Amino acid sequence: MSLSLSLSLSLSLSLSSDQAVKAVSQEATKLSLAFSTPPPPPQQDGEKLSESLQKSILTMSTVYYWLPKSQGLSLRRQVRDASVEVLEGVGQLVEVILASPLQSLSQEQLTSTGGVWSACDHFPALPRDNKAAVMLALSAQVGVVKDAIEEIEQALLEEEDPFSDLLGGGVLDEGEEPRGNQDTYWSEWDRRVIGPCQGLMKASGACLRKLSSAVRTNGDAGSAQNRAQLDDLEELSKDISPGVDDLALCLYPPMEYTGVESNASKLATVLKKILGLIRSSHVCGESEQTWVQFLEAAVEHNLQKAKDLVQSAP
Repeated sequence: MSLSLSLSLSLSLSLSSDQAVKAVSQEATKLSLAFSTPPPPPQQDGEKLSESLQKSILTMSTVYYWLPKSQGLSLRRQVRDASVEVLEGVGQLVEVILASPLQSLSQEQLTSTGGVWSACDHFPALPRDNKAAVMLALSAQVGVVKDAIEEIEQALLEEEDPFSDLLGGGVLDEGEEPRGNQDTYWSEWDRRVIGPCQGLMKASGACLRKLSSAVRTNGDAGSAQNRAQLDDLEELSKDISPGVDDLALCLYPPMEYTGVESNASKLATVLKKILGLIRSSHVCGESEQTWVQFLEAAVEHNLQKAKDLVQSAP
C-alpha cells in the first residue's frame, strides 16, 4: 500500500470513527434523559431509542472492523480498546436504567451517563497511525518503569527499618536487640546486590526513553514492513515494565538471592532482545547505534555483577 493511500485510509477511518462515536454519545444521552423523570416514555418511543442506540453502536464497531491489520496492530489494538470502553459504558448505563426506580435522575445514572461521554471523548485523541500508537504505548511504559525505580531509591534512603511502623516499633524492652527482626531490613550485602539490579532497572528506563525518541525521529508508518517493525518493538517493550517490577519486588527484605538472580537474568534477556531488534529496525540510525551499544554493555556488566554478588553472598 502506498504512503498516500495509507494516509488517505487513516484519515477516512479517523473521521468515520469520530462521527460514529459522537452518534453513540448523543443516543446514549437521549436514552438517559428519556428515563430520567416519570412517566416513562411509551413503549414505542423506548423501542425507537434503543434501536437508534444499537445502530450507532454497530456503526462504531464497524469502523474498528474496517481498520485493516496491515495498518498496524498497535493502532488497531488501541482503537479496539477504546471501542470496548464505550461499549462497557453503554452497557453499564442500560443496567442502571433498568435497575433504578423511575423517580428522578439518580446520581448513579448521572455518573453512568458521564462515563459514556468520557469514553466517547477519548476517540478524537486516539493516534492516527501506527507510529503515533507505538509512541503512546512506549510513553506509558516509561512512566511505569520510572515509578518502580523511584520506589526503590526512596526505600534505600530510609535509614531505619522500612517496616517498623507496621511492626509496632518504639522503645525496646530490656534485653531486646535493636532491629531484632532480620526480615524487615537490608543487610550491607543486600545493599551491594541492589546496586547492579538498580543498574539494570535504569538501563530499562533508558532503553524505553531512547527507543521512544528514535521512533519519534526515525519512525515511519508508510510501509507495511515498517509498521510491522514498529509493532514488534512495541510488543517486546511491553515485557520490560513487568520485568522491572518483578526484579524490584524481590529486592525488598527479606531478600531471596535465588529470586534476585533469576529475575535479573530474565530482565536482561528482554533488554538484549529489544536492543537487538532496535539495531536491525528502520528506527536505528547511525546516532542510535551508539546508545544501543552502550546499553548492551551496561546490561551485560550489571547482570554479571549481580550474579557474582549473589553467588558469593556470605
